Amino acid sequence: MRFLHTSDWHLGRRFHSEDLIPAQRTFLDHLTDTARTQNIDAILVAGDIYDRAIPSLDAVRLFSHALHELADLNVPIIMISGNHDSAHRLGVASGLLARTGIHLRTDPATCDTPVLLEDADGSVAVYGIPYLEPSMARTPLEAGATSHHAVLSAALDRIRTDLAHNQPAGTRSVVLAHAFVTPGTGQPEERETTEESTSERDITVGGVAHVGADLFNGIDYVALGHLHGAQRITDRVHYSGSPLAYSFSEAHHSKSITLVDLAPGTTPTLTHQPCPVPRRLERVTGFIDDLLTHPTYEPLKDAWLEVTLTDTALPFEAMARLRRRFPHTATLKHRPARIPAQNTTTPTYSDRIRGRSDLDITSDFIHNMRGTAPTPDEDALLQQAVEASRLNEQHKETV
Repeated sequence: MRFLHTSDWHLGRRFHSEDLIPAQRTFLDHLTDTARTQNIDAILVAGDIYDRAIPSLDAVRLFSHALHELADLNVPIIMISGNHDSAHRLGVASGLLARTGIHLRTDPATCDTPVLLEDADGSVAVYGIPYLEPSMARTPLEAGATSHHAVLSAALDRIRTDLAHNQPAGTRSVVLAHAFVTPGTGQPEERETTEESTSERDITVGGVAHVGADLFNGIDYVALGHLHGAQRITDRVHYSGSPLAYSFSEAHHSKSITLVDLAPGTTPTLTHQPCPVPRRLERVTGFIDDLLTHPTYEPLKDAWLEVTLTDTALPFEAMARLRRRFPHTATLKHRPARIPAQNTTTPTYSDRIRGRSDLDITSDFIHNMRGTAPTPDEDALLQQAVEASRLNEQHKETV
């Protein structure tokens, strides 16, 4: 059976000041054409359909357009909600949509209700696990703790029970999930093999955002969403990545959708189909006079640019001057070139906090203010405060 795996559309998202709706429409038309020409048996969409819990009207209209185009293919489509989506809003009319072959899985309680498919080799059961916010999913899933590991484990226990007791022997299994998954058991030392980007929203709970791929042992293919770079976690666990670059940290990504051929008793075969590129991303560093005059930079005129100026002082009207030569300059940074005589190596505040969690930053603040690190009790209180703040921000987007 051949699947098309995609995720993280983030409909309605902007790239800095640029409207991405036209580029997202081009991608969705490309997705439909690929499904039509590549003899796809089912489409898997692993969450973050929208960029916000309350999407813009343009984003809703684009999703409606996509649903009509995909429904005309007459192949099953299985979608789950991601951490950017409002599960309740996305799941409206899911029962009616299922009659057209579009199966929306937004309720954790339905994660063990598969979409059943058949081909010449037998049955395939496709399960959708929507993004599981641990504090909200623990009770309906009867999980043992409030953590990503606990709620995902509970969901997969239900899926394995359904496979063992309700499906024919030899049924192939596919699971969609929206989570931060690392190889092996998900221990901290293994995180370096999973690539993140700055456009993914933090889902840390209790200081831990990730789970290990071993949770999915026994599943024939796991279609993941959340991380924006297409990547292999294990032979059977893969991220499709986002179809468009949503931050300059993704400038090196090759955006694609994934074709998955799943035959009985074999490792899935994956083929990556490139996505349309609306405009390439480039990072450039230098003195403003060089950037504005040197012919070396002429090929960058059509790219989205992240410019870092190294002039000693920030030049007057730097952004306006840059945009006259490079109309699509998106961001401007100023990092003066170091003057050797000053022997200045003190990192900026941005340098010091880059890549660090909110909990790390607050712990360092206490350490710097009083000279000692937080006690274990204080550390637990800080974790609770950071988690409460994160959930409060998420709640604001859903009301």
